Amino acid sequence: MDEKRVEGYRNFATKLWNACRFAQANGIGASKTLDAPEATLAVNKWIIAETISTVQAVDLALADLRFDGAANAVYQFVWSRFCDWYLELIKPVLGQMDAPATGAEADETRAVAGWVIDQILVLLHPFMPFITEELWHAMGPRENDLIVAKWPMADARSIDPAASQEIDWVIRLIGEVRAARTELGVSPGTRMPVHIRDASAETLARIERQAGVIARLARIDVTPGDGPAGGAVQVVVDEATFVLPLEGVIDLDAERARLTKGIEAAAKERDALAGRLGNPSFVERAKPEAVEKARATMPKRPPRPSG
Repeated sequence: MDEKRVEGYRNFATKLWNACRFAQANGIGASKTLDAPEATLAVNKWIIAETISTVQAVDLALADLRFDGAANAVYQFVWSRFCDWYLELIKPVLGQMDAPATGAEADETRAVAGWVIDQILVLLHPFMPFITEELWHAMGPRENDLIVAKWPMADARSIDPAASQEIDWVIRLIGEVRAARTELGVSPGTRMPVHIRDASAETLARIERQAGVIARLARIDVTPGDGPAGGAVQVVVDEATFVLPLEGVIDLDAERARLTKGIEAAAKERDALAGRLGNPSFVERAKPEAVEKARATMPKRPPRPSG
């Protein structure tokens, strides 16, 4: 019995509860259909496909009596896809809580989000019966309790591969840009210009369609041209290179000093491990696993710092 594991599932329950509260605050309620709603937006087609894939994974795991696999499939979907990404991706479509968006796209998004939450609650009910029953009724009026609700049907006809590929691409781009910003210590609130090189027509079309989401979540603004000369960080996603100028954003001299210090430390560690591995006494007397660990952890020759 690991208390940390219990804490992790408590955090998961809190995440689920907060997701439903967010939905209620944005006009998302109980779904009125068992089948996936009609969707036109790529982000909604993507989450429908992700939901169907999760239902299939849970069904297969349960058929094999792998209850751990079934629980993990729905856990990963709820946390990593629905909460961390879908709810963030649809915020621009829903508008602000004090000024909710109206129109076909907003109505579609609310319908899809409500349907997905219903699927989540049904899938989770065998593992978390009490909180899911509570949320089931909190999301809106129901004709029956969750315990007798119909199990989701995985209808692959609702999957749109092109939409799924587009949103997966958007998620990769945002993730790579965020990682680069974090590595360089750029403040999360700082907006940065980005210049795009070697992008295909399909990539440019995706950027145009998803410009608002990319700008909001990656904190970047697409700027025409190849960008100014000077320090920049490059993020490569598929064939396209995204260039983020660093002049005025970070202290380039301090960053060069930090990287040089890191390279020197890696070189020192490499040389120390090489000395140990080159010592016949160490190789002969040390436990084989210690020798293998030293060989596995020895850093490669670090590159020289550039300009």
